[in-house]
This record gives sequence, structure tokens and C-alpha cells, in this order.
Amino acid sequence: MRVFRSPAEVPSGFGPSVVTIGNFDGVHIGHRQIMRHVVALAREKACIPTVLTFDPHPARVLAPERAPRLLMTVDQKLRSMEREGIDAVFMIPFSFEFAGLTPEQFVEQVLAKTLKARLVLVGEDFRFGHNQAGKLDTLRELGKRFGFTLEVVPGIARRGERVSSTVIRKLVVAGSVPRACRLLGTPFAIEGTVIKGQGIGSKQTVPTLNLAPENEVLPKTGVYVTRTRDLDAFVGTRTTDPRPVRSRVWNSITNVGYRPTFAGEGLTVETFLLEPLKEQHPNRIEVSFLFFIREERKFETPDLLKAQILRDVVVANRLHRRLTKHRVG
Repeated sequence: MRVFRSPAEVPSGFGPSVVTIGNFDGVHIGHRQIMRHVVALAREKACIPTVLTFDPHPARVLAPERAPRLLMTVDQKLRSMEREGIDAVFMIPFSFEFAGLTPEQFVEQVLAKTLKARLVLVGEDFRFGHNQAGKLDTLRELGKRFGFTLEVVPGIARRGERVSSTVIRKLVVAGSVPRACRLLGTPFAIEGTVIKGQGIGSKQTVPTLNLAPENEVLPKTGVYVTRTRDLDAFVGTRTTDPRPVRSRVWNSITNVGYRPTFAGEGLTVETFLLEPLKEQHPNRIEVSFLFFIREERKFETPDLLKAQILRDVVVANRLHRRLTKHRVG
């Protein structure tokens, strides 16, 4: 998958394309449905299936006090798009200058000249251009002038509630990771670098991988059934470094919290692998949250904490067997 971060990076011969436009924070089942439709239409029309998105999120520039915490890192978002079959992503660096484009300028400069769009797919609430002056009718009329048609894609609802990143964000923060998984179409995951801890686990409880999360949204504190992936040993996960090496994935349990038994001060994300680590420790990992086990609590001694962790392991192994049977994660 090709990723362009400025108009200058898009080859002059790029296109024609079928394009969908959006922020796509926390690529969820509604987004995935749109992208699969884009891919199908692109094949039918001999076009390039393309996503037009923004970094940073427009609200970070225009209204930072109202900007949402993002569910996915940029790398996670790109990997999700690639899995749905998207061939090209144009990630516009959002700025005040870009926000000042009129609807006509946006369509002419970006959709027509840069991406050579033949079909554009957007959601029902899509707005664009300076002060969001451009609406669906505006885009449809401009499409007639610049050579593309418009398709409006309705949102998806589950249990009477529209699927949105806002809803998923609330579920994750509440620890309802199975429900978040159903709306995302994949487990909620965080990623980052493995950092050196204080060595308490390996000496007094169990050894863990300590993650410095790059995600802005974290699940509520507690212990979770998780699955851990080595990002440096997984085909296609690093768009900047697609090395053809095999995957390393482990069943695991993860504690998100403050280590009250050891009078911890900062929030930590500590993952215990349920399988032996036969090779070198990973440098970067992605931790997928599958099920909430229990609240974090303080134990009188490290031995009591270790005994509880071993009980958590029994529960986690049972849940992993059930989740594997149903192919979750």
C-alpha cells in the first residue's frame, strides 16, 4: 500500500481512483464496510481504491479544546486500511492553510488534479471546505464539473445505536473491550515500545513486558485477557519497514494500572506472556484487549499478588481457548 503525505508525493500518473474521505479514527465496522465497497467498485472500474484522510485530526488544529483522543495510532490506522484492500492513502497534513480552501478549491486541487477521482464515497454527514461550507449537494454538483460521481454511504447501527468512534471510545474507557471489539470488527489494541521496568515482576511476581503506549485512549485500569504481537516480526505491519519476516504472537494477560501493591505512582501497562519466550525480547509490541478479568487492587504482600496472578493465568488460558475456538483476535 502506498502512503502519500503531500501532493508532491503523489505521482503525476496516479489514478484514476475511487476515493473515500474521512478521519477514520478507530477504523470500525462502518469504515470497513465503506472501504470494502471502495475496493469492489475500484476493481469494477479499473481504478485505484484510495482513502483520503488527515493528520493531525482537523479538530487538533481548528478546536484543540474539543479534539477527541484518538483510538488508533497512524500506523494502526494504515494497517487496518491495508487489510481491507486499500491500495493508496493520501494523508493530508491538516493546517489552517488547508482549512482555508473553498469547497471548489478542495475538489479541484485534491480530488480532481491530485487523485483523478472518478467516484467519491462519503458519509451522510460529510462537510468540507472553509467553514465546512461544502455539503453533499455541493460535492455532487462539483463532481459533475470535475468528472466524478458521488455515492453517499449510510451509517451502520448496532442495537439501535449508530456505530461511531465516540461510542467505541466510551466502551474502551469503561473496560467493555468485547463490545468495542464487535464495533471495531477487530480487538481494540494499543502499541508502543517495550521499556525497562523496575525489575520487581521478575524478582517477586512474574516477568512482564512493560509497554510505553503510543495510543491516546487506554482501557480502564484492571487485568485483561490479551494477545501480544511483535511488531518488528510481522509481515506488513510496519508501512515504513515491510520486512518479509514471520509473525510472533503470544497469548497473554495485561495489567493496566498503578501497581498499588508496590506503591506505584505512574500508570503502567504490563503484559505477562502465557507462552515461553524462546527468542529475544521484542522491541515494539501491539497488545490486543480481548476480555476484562478483574479490577486492579492492592495486595498485602507480593506473594499474595503472585498467587492472584497465577489464578488469573488459569482464567486467561480458559478464555483464550474459547476465543481461539471462535477465532477472536
